[in-house]
Amino acid sequence: MNVTTVTEQVRTLFKQDHSEMAAAIETIPAGSGGLVFLPYLAGERTPNVPAGSGVLFGLTQTTFTPAHFARAAMEGATLGMNYGLRRLAALGVKAKEIRVTGGGAKSPVWRQIMADVFGVPVVAMVEDEGAALGGALQAAWCVALRDGNKRARLSDFVKGVVAVDESTRCTPRKAEVARYRELQAIQDRLSSDLRKLFETQRDFAQGKNR
Repeated sequence: MNVTTVTEQVRTLFKQDHSEMAAAIETIPAGSGGLVFLPYLAGERTPNVPAGSGVLFGLTQTTFTPAHFARAAMEGATLGMNYGLRRLAALGVKAKEIRVTGGGAKSPVWRQIMADVFGVPVVAMVEDEGAALGGALQAAWCVALRDGNKRARLSDFVKGVVAVDESTRCTPRKAEVARYRELQAIQDRLSSDLRKLFETQRDFAQGKNR
């Protein structure tokens, strides 16, 4: 899942710029009033739901607003990332801090949602083009090894380049962490319970039963 795909589509749908969307999201409390957004617009890999599609669960007269949709989309994408993070934790890889890059990392409201969902501090990097920077650092390391520097370590190249932007740091808030744990359980259950129905709906949409 490209985590910004669903938020960008919601933003475009309601003709908001990024600041307008952020302002709208901040008017809605954590949990979006019970609105759950499964952001499987192109299936999903983690969890593995290739037949998945997007789902809005919990629509009411109260939650049927652009602001609720926007926050639910952002929360849904973040809860999806947390699914993978919890799987890593079960294997003994427990995060003490999350460092984020890319478009979503520039959003203060999203960084706070991430901190509250993940339950650990979240901070953006000074250089937010992480993939390009990582590729360049690995290339420099490989060149050093090729040129005979057998003692070269990737960490030697990283130290002088990789840094966090402390002004972007967000720390988890206790009440919101607890709230998101409840929402995570609902989203996980919804995703699991719909697995077979996703396949049926996909076949219907593709006209396979005609």
